[in-house]
Amino acid sequence: MSRSPLDDPRITAVGLLIEAHDGLQRRLDHQRHEVGLPRADFDALLRLARSDHSRMRLSDLATQLDLSNSGTSRLVDRLVKNGYATREACETDRRGAYAVITADGLALVEGAIRGHLDLIEQWYTGVLEPDELDTLNRLLRKVRDVVNPGATAGS
Repeated sequence: MSRSPLDDPRITAVGLLIEAHDGLQRRLDHQRHEVGLPRADFDALLRLARSDHSRMRLSDLATQLDLSNSGTSRLVDRLVKNGYATREACETDRRGAYAVITADGLALVEGAIRGHLDLIEQWYTGVLEPDELDTLNRLLRKVRDVVNPGATAGS
């Protein structure tokens, strides 16, 4: 008798990944709310802060955030309005632009990340052995590179 597709371990793997992601996001969302940063703003500032020269092409930021170009433009406009980022023209492509984190944006995201690190340790990395974390990061990067190949563009 053949097994039901509902018993397929691939369904379990995807389900566990989604459940882990959702649980972590719930815990992190509460902390982000406490520091007054919407998730999209936090994610954008964190990516800018961790990028070379603290800047990213808007198209690369859109890919990494899984937003449309217009959605990313609106997000960056909000960051600029709040003093957390600036826009710079691309020297090699007149159509391109960079988002650049400001000192205020960097201070904000660095302050927020301190609380994040405690939660990440408590609910994620702290439940893994160091070699398990290395393996998990390697495997997640492998899957990410297939499902979101542009995520490392410009880095």
